[in-house]
Amino acid sequence: MADVTKYAPINGRTLISDFKSHFSFQKTKRTVAYGFVFVFIGFTIFLAFAPSSSSSSPWFTNIFTSTATSKSSILSDDSHRSHFSSIFSYFFPDSSTQVHNPEDRSKNTNLQPPNLNVEPKVVKNQTQNQEINDKVEVLKKNNGTVLPKEPTAGQIVNSTSPSKSSSELNRGSSISKNQTQSKQLNGKTEELKTNQSSTGVAKSPVAANQTANSSKNSGSGVKNVTGNGDNRITENGVAKNLTSSSMKKKSNATDSSVSSKQGSDDLIKSLMNCDLFDGHWVGDDSYPLYKPGSCSLIDEQFNCFQNGRPDNGYHQLRWKPKGCTVPRLNASHMLELLRGKRLVFVGDSLNRNMWESLVCILKNSVKDQSKVYEEFGRHHFRNEASYSFIFEDYKCTVEFFVSPFLVQEWEVTDKNRTRKETLRLDIIGRSADKYKNADFIVFNTGHWWTHDKTSKGKDYYQEGSHVYSELNVLEAFRKALTTWGRWVDANVNPMKTLVFFRGYSKVHFSGGQWNSGGQCDHETEPIKNETYLTQYPPKMTVLERVLKGMKTPVKYLNITRMTDYRKDGHPSIYRKQKLSSAEKKLLLRVQDCSHWCLPGVPDAWNEILYAELLVNHNQRRKQEGT
Repeated sequence: MADVTKYAPINGRTLISDFKSHFSFQKTKRTVAYGFVFVFIGFTIFLAFAPSSSSSSPWFTNIFTSTATSKSSILSDDSHRSHFSSIFSYFFPDSSTQVHNPEDRSKNTNLQPPNLNVEPKVVKNQTQNQEINDKVEVLKKNNGTVLPKEPTAGQIVNSTSPSKSSSELNRGSSISKNQTQSKQLNGKTEELKTNQSSTGVAKSPVAANQTANSSKNSGSGVKNVTGNGDNRITENGVAKNLTSSSMKKKSNATDSSVSSKQGSDDLIKSLMNCDLFDGHWVGDDSYPLYKPGSCSLIDEQFNCFQNGRPDNGYHQLRWKPKGCTVPRLNASHMLELLRGKRLVFVGDSLNRNMWESLVCILKNSVKDQSKVYEEFGRHHFRNEASYSFIFEDYKCTVEFFVSPFLVQEWEVTDKNRTRKETLRLDIIGRSADKYKNADFIVFNTGHWWTHDKTSKGKDYYQEGSHVYSELNVLEAFRKALTTWGRWVDANVNPMKTLVFFRGYSKVHFSGGQWNSGGQCDHETEPIKNETYLTQYPPKMTVLERVLKGMKTPVKYLNITRMTDYRKDGHPSIYRKQKLSSAEKKLLLRVQDCSHWCLPGVPDAWNEILYAELLVNHNQRRKQEGT
C-alpha cells in the first residue's frame, strides 16, 4: 500500500475514479468501502502536506520535491520511527521526541563512511567542504580500522545502507541542483542551531543519520557528532572536544604570554625600585658566563686561567643585591636589544676590561663565530686608540675608545723651549665626535688620576693657555668632569642615546702601591666582613655632584662598593703565560691588583648593564605605546 500511495497523483479528483476501477463491490457495500477509502485518502493527504518538525523526516513532503530518496531509506525502521514521532509530536506538541541513533542498534566497521553530504548546499559550498576536509585529515581511523576516503560530491552515501547502486548515487548528485530543497533544509538547520544551548536535549536528527548539520562537524571517521554545540567527537570510545581543546591551547598560550609579561613586568619593577649596588657576593656553580680559557679575545694580562692561576673560586661568584635579583645575562637577548645599534665604552684600561668581558659573553652565544670580528682584524687591544667588534647577524657593534681622562692630553713649550705634557681640563677627548651618536655609551675615568703627575698636580693641569703651577687633584678632576658633562649636554641626544658612567673600581694592594711592592697574589676569597671595606672614594663624590648638575640623564653604575669586596679577583702575578727570569723577579716587586681576571668581576658589571638595558627597553616601549 505504501508503494501505491507513494506514486499517487496529487490531484484528489482523479483518485476517486481510479478506485472505482479497482473495486467492483455491489452498491449496497459501496458506502462502507468509500468511507474507508476517503478516510485513507484524507490521512494520506494529511501526511503528505502537513509540515514535519524534523528535518530528517520529510517523508511525503520530500516525495514531491525530490526523487532522490531511495525506497530503502524511506521504508527503513529509522524512517518509520521518525515519521510517527513527527505525527505524535504534531498532536502532542509538549511531548519530547526520542530520536534514535542507528549506531545504537549496530556498529559495522565494514560499512561505508557516514553520509557527509545530506544537505545539498553543503556540496555546493566550497568553504564548508574545505573545513570538512580539514577535519577528515585529523581523524583517519575508526575503531582501529582505516576508513575509506570520504565520498566526493557525486558519491553521497547514506550510513543506514551498506551500499548504493550507481543510479541511486546519480540521483543523489541531482539533490545538489535542487535549490528549493536546499533552502528548506538550511532553514531547518538554523532551527536546530537555536537549540544548541540546551544540554539536556537528545542528539539531533542530523547526528542520528550521521550527517553534518554544519560543515564544522563533518569528517571521515567521525563516529558521533552532537548537536548541542560542544563539537565533541568520539573516537575509539574516547570523547574528545575539538573546540575545548583548541580553546584550552589558546588559553594556555594566552596564560603563558600573560604570565611571561607579568613576570617581566615584575622583574622590571623590582629592578627599578632596587639599589643594584647594595648587596653581597654569593657562590654559584653555574658561573662563569663563559668557560675559562674559551675566549681568545681576552688580553693576556686579564687571562688568569691561561696564565696558570690554580684556584677557580674567583669566577664562580655572582652579585646579589639585597632588595632584588640581577637577572643572569642572556647574551642572545642582549644582542637582540643591541640589534642595529652601537654600544661604546669610553675610558681607561678598566673599561677595556669591561669591554672585553662583554665581547666574550656575546660572542660565545653566536653560532657562527666567523661572523663576529674586529673591524680591522685586530687580535690585541692595547696599542690603538679604538676598537670595534662587529656582530654581523645583528648588525650591531661593541666598541672601545681609549680616553683615560675623558679630556685631552696635551703638550706645551716652556720658557726653555722644552716640550712638556699637560692635561687640558677644558677640552673633551679627541675621539668624542666618533661616538657621540652611539646608542649606548659607557664612560669611566679614575685610576689615572692617582698617578704621580695627576696626584701631585704640579705644572700639569692646563685651561686655555694657562698651566697651573699646582692644582689639587680633586679640583682638577671636578673641572675635567664638568667639561665632559657640558659636552654631553651639548652633543648627545638623550632621545637616541643612553649614557652610563661606571664608577671607580677599587684596588687591593697590600704592602705598597702598584709600583712599590704592593701584593694580592695570596688572596683567594672575597672580603666577608663589611668593617674591612674602605672609605668611599672622594673622586666619586665629586662625580655625583657633577651628574646632578647635568641636563642629560646619566645612569650611574656605582660599582665601587661591590668591587671593594673582591680582593681575590685581580690578576696579581698571573699576568703572563710564559715568564722570563727577569720578569719573574719583577713580579716579586710589581703585581696587578687593580685590573680584574676574566672571567671574573667585570662580568657582573655587564650583568648590571644588561639589567639597565632591560629597564630602558621597557620604558621606551611604554613611551611608544607598544
